[in-house]
Amino acid sequence: MAKINIPTFKLNTGQEIPALGYGTWLGLDEKMVFNIQDAPKLVEALSYAIDIGYRHIDTAHLYRVEPEIGQVVKQKIAEGVVKREDLFITTKVWHHYHREADVEKSVRASLRRLDMDYVDLVLMHWPMSISEEGVDEKIDYLETYRGLEAVLKKGLTKAIGVSNFNLEQMKRLLANCNVVPASNQIEVNLNLGQKDLVDYCQSKGVFVVGYATFGTMVQSRSFPGSPEPKQDNPTMVAIAKKHGKAVTQVALRYLYQRGIGSIPKSLSKSRILENASIFDFELDKDDMAEIAKFDNGYRTDVPSFWQDYENYPFEKIANPMKGVPLSLRKWKNGANLDIE
Repeated sequence: MAKINIPTFKLNTGQEIPALGYGTWLGLDEKMVFNIQDAPKLVEALSYAIDIGYRHIDTAHLYRVEPEIGQVVKQKIAEGVVKREDLFITTKVWHHYHREADVEKSVRASLRRLDMDYVDLVLMHWPMSISEEGVDEKIDYLETYRGLEAVLKKGLTKAIGVSNFNLEQMKRLLANCNVVPASNQIEVNLNLGQKDLVDYCQSKGVFVVGYATFGTMVQSRSFPGSPEPKQDNPTMVAIAKKHGKAVTQVALRYLYQRGIGSIPKSLSKSRILENASIFDFELDKDDMAEIAKFDNGYRTDVPSFWQDYENYPFEKIANPMKGVPLSLRKWKNGANLDIE
């Protein structure tokens, strides 16, 4: 079996975080129903990923698969493939748990589902606070972050951070927190470089982890009129050919050389191996400059049904989706959706 060695970045806590991790969001279908039917495939894929050298696993309460992740990790520890301390596991607190006291309830529930004593990083998934009924609770994210600081003190996690925070929100958070967040997880790809936000975070010692790192490059997110580059883009194909790599590998390598972590998700073993095989080549200055030209501010992930909620972090659009999908408001966890 092929083995890969993924380098690490150092967090402001002193922890080492693998530069590339395994993302576990299975996504929603065209009817906005969660793709839980793929949970068995995820178990097999994650098991393979750990076998070949992945050590960073990114999940969340929202993703429903914390029980499966816990089972795979326990199996790999029993098999002697890894020790718990070899792994870096991230989970996230959802909208419903933004009151300071509720943050601990959320984290303890995640630990119960994962069957773990601690996680390595807990993130506030979004800055908005929304009830299961879809009501804007308008809880200040500074209150929520105090809850994260409390669970850090109790040893339930080794680090805390945020996700989907914009530049203004990061500045306000850093001006009012006791513990500087270890990470901000945001959409970053070739169309959405987020230079100002990334530069600010990095200047303050906040590690940026990118999701949706392929943007509209991959077929599942591509549609007529969506921006370049696609996988057959001549510029990207030429750079990839020059280095003997795939276009998607060039995209991930570009982010790595910007000091950004990535958590691509795939259920394909060949793609899982390919995604992590980006540390044996280097893009030169000309490559980096050409790739940077694709940055046009285009956002792939636009949950516009939230845009009228307080603390929504993105630009508002005309004709937003109406109504928060039920799948983002109420659910149970695990492959059978029967675990609280």
